[in-house]
Amino acid sequence: MYFAMVGERVLLTLWVGGLWAIGYIAAPSLFAALDDRQLAGALAGQMFHIISYIGLACGALLLISVVIRLGLQWRAWILLIMIVLVASGEFILQPMMESLKIQGLTEGSDARKQFGMLHGIASFIYLIESLLGLALVVLGVSTTQAETKTNTGVN
Repeated sequence: MYFAMVGERVLLTLWVGGLWAIGYIAAPSLFAALDDRQLAGALAGQMFHIISYIGLACGALLLISVVIRLGLQWRAWILLIMIVLVASGEFILQPMMESLKIQGLTEGSDARKQFGMLHGIASFIYLIESLLGLALVVLGVSTTQAETKTNTGVN
């Protein structure tokens, strides 16, 4: 049980720490430091792509561990929501945005407007995912001894 809880903490730290480090430190720093916004966007996009796959892997492992140990309770639902958010961003929004980039994002074009809208949606999804992850960090992905007794019927 102890090793499962430690493993959960490590996975959660990797995922949520990566979300915050990339989304709120590294990506903004790229845009601030580089004159070439296209290069900054490409580098940031690659980092977001990597953290998406880290999130899918860590999220799946965390969800399995939490459900096995605690059943379907609020932590499992938060993890499931986070996984759905990651998957929707990576497999729905990002390909749509990439397609628009290939078409060309000239100033004032419909493609650029649509890209801006999709980017805003992706940013909002990322914010929600980050806040849900923060909630798990603050409240704990693992359960307290009192909750374990309640869930398992052990006194």
